[in-house]
Amino acid sequence: MKTQMNYAKEGIFTKQMQIVAQKEQVSEDFLLENLACGKIIIPANINHKSLDPNGIGFGLRTKVNVNLGVSNDCIDYTEEMEKVDLAHKFNIEAIMDLSNYGKTSHFRDKLISVSKAMIGTVPVYDAVGFLEKDLKQISAKDFLDVVYHHAKSGVDFMTIHAGINSRAAHIFKQSKRITNIVSRGGSVLYAWMMMKEAENPFFEYYDDLLDICLKYDVTLSLGDALRPGSTHDASDVAQISELIELSLLTQRAWDVGVQVMIEGPGHMTINEIEANMQIEKRLCKGAPFYVLGPLVTDIGAGYDHISGAIGGAVAAASGADILCYVTSAEHLRLPNLQDVRDGIVATKIAAHAGDIAKLPKERAVDDAMSKARQDIDWEKMFKLAIDGEKAKKMFNERRPDDLNSCSMCGKMCAMNTMNQILKGDDVSLT
Repeated sequence: MKTQMNYAKEGIFTKQMQIVAQKEQVSEDFLLENLACGKIIIPANINHKSLDPNGIGFGLRTKVNVNLGVSNDCIDYTEEMEKVDLAHKFNIEAIMDLSNYGKTSHFRDKLISVSKAMIGTVPVYDAVGFLEKDLKQISAKDFLDVVYHHAKSGVDFMTIHAGINSRAAHIFKQSKRITNIVSRGGSVLYAWMMMKEAENPFFEYYDDLLDICLKYDVTLSLGDALRPGSTHDASDVAQISELIELSLLTQRAWDVGVQVMIEGPGHMTINEIEANMQIEKRLCKGAPFYVLGPLVTDIGAGYDHISGAIGGAVAAASGADILCYVTSAEHLRLPNLQDVRDGIVATKIAAHAGDIAKLPKERAVDDAMSKARQDIDWEKMFKLAIDGEKAKKMFNERRPDDLNSCSMCGKMCAMNTMNQILKGDDVSLT
């Protein structure tokens, strides 16, 4: 089976590519060139029939991913589907099902059948429930069987922590981290490796993994098991050693035509973000970068969507290609619907802030909003806002008598004053 990358290498412009080119307003040649060399990906499993394709990577808008899924403490698939509806409402491009308890395939199958967003999973999360085995009893083949099941069901991209091999694990053990390994998938694999005294199965059988990806055109999201879980641990030898391993795995995937994106930090102080984006792009030869925030401080509990949005905006402006949303519930509990909504909006603001720094054409909507504000055109402002529903609600909660201003400035509205005086009218503030 050919992947979008293989088609691009052969100069074949697929239906998925046509949709992406139209959305992004880029040329056929531009898309083919960058898909062929791996700088752009279009995650599009051949079995995901409801997918509305999107591109991720160089010269394209920064995309947003929303995480959802159940745990053993919160098993409410109805609420998780309501989160899916929220993601669709805000035109989110990617949804990851991170369910880690019980038999998750029914929910995942339903998600794939209805979702226009690309769907991602972390197969390691599903291994214990899917196989009904304790971790120590799971074999390398068992892990690959779960990957195959996810691929066949229509998952577009999978987080695979193949970079935490024995070399990277050895370096990690010598590092002096505060938060050790904070990746769920990475910690599970590391524990498996230590208990079994074995190599990471996804590294050891990487060629078999690539065969599965080729069959269904699954994009590999090479996971950063050693991402920093605290600002103290950012940019340390463990993180960078794994990134080097991921760069080598990326080339192996490209050699057979499997699409790849690289996952990145994590927690990181704001002054380190730009350098990390450049290092990833350099080592991984321009492969799209998928960052998890990054959170710029460790003390924002209850407000981590703000910490993540600050880091995400800097990351996007510096070259990150897709942002994983962070909610206010991060580190505290499974997010509820309001947490998800707030996290989506904060991350979309961060993505757009990055885009207007690196893609001049994305500024057009901001200019339109500025014009609507100058014209005091409330309905147009609500339409252009990322969350126009909330903007309209807030305006109406203290709706002014005179719609030529809001209830904050009243008759002293600068926009209205200037509109009147520049037309030659007198200005009255009483």
